[in-house]
Amino acid sequence: MIDWVLAYWTEILGFATGLACVALSARRNVWNFPIGIANNLIFLVVFGSAGLYALAGLQLVYLGFAVHGWLHWARGVEQDRLYVARTPLRWIPLLVGAGVVGGAVLWWALATFTDSPLPLADAATTAGSLVAQYLLNRKRIENWYVWIGVDIALVWLALASGLTITAVLYVVFIGLCVYGLLSWRRIEKATGDPVDEVAHARG
Repeated sequence: MIDWVLAYWTEILGFATGLACVALSARRNVWNFPIGIANNLIFLVVFGSAGLYALAGLQLVYLGFAVHGWLHWARGVEQDRLYVARTPLRWIPLLVGAGVVGGAVLWWALATFTDSPLPLADAATTAGSLVAQYLLNRKRIENWYVWIGVDIALVWLALASGLTITAVLYVVFIGLCVYGLLSWRRIEKATGDPVDEVAHARG
C-alpha cells in the first residue's frame, strides 16, 4: 500500500513539474530548465521503477542538456525572448542520422543487457527526445514537431507500462507543444526574415 501511494504521488509530482517545464518552454522562459531538472530526477525514479531503462537513463542525459540549454538561453543569442530560428537544412541529415544510430544502439543494448519489456519503443522515444531537446536548446522551431511525434509515441508507451498518470501528462504535452509551435511561429512572423537569416548563418 505504501509503495503504491509513493508511486502515485511521484507520478503526480512528475506531472506537475513536467507541465510547468513545457509551458515555460512554449513561452520561451529560461526557468523551464531548472524546473526541467527537477522533473528529470522525478522521472528517473518513475521510469526506472517501470523497467523503462533507456527513458530512465535519458533523464540523466537531460541534466547535461539542461545545463547546455540554460547557458545558451541565459548568455547566447537565444537569451532574447523574441529570438526563434529555423533549423538549417544541412543539420537535418545529421540529426536524423544521430537519432537513427542512437536509437539502434540503445535498442540493441536494452534487448541484450536488460529486461526492458518494450526495448524498441523505449529506445526510439529516447533517441527522438534527445534530438528534440537539442533543437529546443537552440530555439529551433522544428523542436515542436519532433516533440509532438515523440509525445504521441510516449502516450502509448506509458499506457503499455501501466503509467496512466504519465500517459495523461503526455497527452497534455501534445497540446502544449501545439501551443508552443503556434506561439513560436507567431514570433517568427513578427520578427521577420532577418532573424531567420542570422540563424542560418550561425548554423
